[in-house]
Parts: sequence; C-alpha cells; structure tokens
Amino acid sequence: QLQASGGGLVQAGGSLRLSCADAGRSFSRSDMGWFRQAPGKEREFVAAISWLGGTTYYADSVKGRFTISRDNAKNAVYLQMNSLKPEDTAVYYCPAARYSGGSYSQQLKYAYWGQGTLVTVSS
Repeated sequence: QLQASGGGLVQAGGSLRLSCADAGRSFSRSDMGWFRQAPGKEREFVAAISWLGGTTYYADSVKGRFTISRDNAKNAVYLQMNSLKPEDTAVYYCPAARYSGGSYSQQLKYAYWGQGTLVTVSS
C-alpha cells in the first residue's frame, strides 16, 4: 500500500520533505501525484510527475515553493516543500495513476491512494 511520510509540525517559512513508497507494489511505470486535503475542505491537486520523471506539474498555489521528484530505482516519490505557509496545512497523499498522460490534476486519473501524512504549518 502506498504510504506517505515525512509530515510534521513546522513554522511558517520552514521546509519539509515528504516521501512516498510502497513496499509491495512497484509504481516505477506509473505517473504519480501529490494531493492534499485541509480540514473542512475538498481534496486538491498539489503536484504530479510523469513516470519517467521528465514532466512535472504544479498547482499555482505551490509553484516556485514545492518540487516533486522520483527515484524509480527506489520505488519512491518525493515532495520538497519550502517557504511553507499556514495555508499549506493539510493531510498530503501520493496516489499512483491508472494511466499515463491525460490531465494530471484530475483525481479520477489516480487509482491507488494509500495513507496520507499530516503537515501542520504554524504562523
């Protein structure tokens, strides 16, 4: 099962690096995404990366602050988060896509969601 990790409590302006791994299934040939859900809000797209890692996508709210990357040899995906803001507080998920291409920000593209990790940014 996909497992996101690396969340925690950080002050505004700080950084965190989230990781995503699955001990039982390889997703090295899957596009991957990061989504988040804040308390009382709908789940939203954060970032995505193609299965070869050559193409990345970001929500406007995180562009320039967050960086998505992957290491297919380690079956892992990462989200480096810098200049964190209180509005980044949410549970972060790293789903694997059903298919390659298409709209990377659409939740229907992703089939395997797994466990999220909580990020809390204090002001």
